Amino acid sequence: MNKVKVIAISGASGSGKTSAVKMLSNYFQCPSLYFDEHVEKDTYPVDMKKWYENGANVNEFRTPNMISSLRGLIDSTHQYIFVEEPFGRERSCILPLVDYVVLLDQPIELCLSRVVKRSIKRGSKNLNSSLLTYLDNYEDHTRDIYIETVNQVRENCDLIINKPYSVEETAEIIAHWLESKSS
Repeated sequence: MNKVKVIAISGASGSGKTSAVKMLSNYFQCPSLYFDEHVEKDTYPVDMKKWYENGANVNEFRTPNMISSLRGLIDSTHQYIFVEEPFGRERSCILPLVDYVVLLDQPIELCLSRVVKRSIKRGSKNLNSSLLTYLDNYEDHTRDIYIETVNQVRENCDLIINKPYSVEETAEIIAHWLESKSS
């Protein structure tokens, strides 16, 4: 029996990772894990700007519950496990667990647009304030963080999708690529 393949879908916030993972997981009828569902109070560095200025070491992002969940799924009989992992195999805790990394290398302004739209759709009583804070941080350092982390992943990924395809087209490209790997 072949070992289950772990596929990390990576990219900046708003690149389409979550949507692609959901569609691929449904297509292949296999499990999936999502980075954002495993965020805890100490997942992110306390000061993201300082983190970036000190070299942007992605190993400082901590998701022990996600790693534990992934280890538990690896012994499954499924063909694939899809993981929304923004940093590809760049975090040492996930490196030995990932077989393939797909980078959704989308234009940064498209990613920003998607993040803003998603925030508006979710709504909150402090929507204006939170969007203004996000955009201020984006101009100050978050944009640079997204570019840096995507550059790190780009150096060590297996497939790059760098055109703004629809979610369906993106999932289809990835599915065909994976099917070609198994034949």
